[in-house]
Amino acid sequence: MNYGEIKNCDIANGIGVRVTLFVSGCTNHCEYCFQPQTWDFAYGQPFTAETEESILEMLKPSHINGLTLLGGEPFEPANQRELLPFLRRVRERFPDKTVWAYSGFTLEELTAEGNYANCEATVPMLELVDVLVDGRFVEALKDISLQFRGSANQRLIDLVKTRESGEIVLWRDGRS
Repeated sequence: MNYGEIKNCDIANGIGVRVTLFVSGCTNHCEYCFQPQTWDFAYGQPFTAETEESILEMLKPSHINGLTLLGGEPFEPANQRELLPFLRRVRERFPDKTVWAYSGFTLEELTAEGNYANCEATVPMLELVDVLVDGRFVEALKDISLQFRGSANQRLIDLVKTRESGEIVLWRDGRS
């Protein structure tokens, strides 16, 4: 897996100050994507053990609320397989920090058997995520007043409450 960028002080992609990892590779190719260069799986630099350690160091300070995964597409099957062991390390080392993930795939697409984005790593990866921002960006539904998303079709799903209730629960400001 490659990544295009890592930000160690991001306030735009989740609650509080976050470390954000922009992975490379995306087959969704949303029209008007704000980072089309990340569609290429070879874009950027290799995600190595050293990269993981660097991110883990960035997560250490108490003012860092958590990690956010963006892209490209974190839920491309090849990316999921690379991110799953890393997310397990993040959770083990920082159980009180939150994990947010952005995906052009909807939660239903991610969990549907036989769907392209659903692989052996999908459910275990989703179990490590607190908030999923799902759905492709749609220019006709663009709304700059929306918190943490670009178009009205995209949802902020509280995956913790969703797992507890067995039905989709939308995230409400202030929890994660």
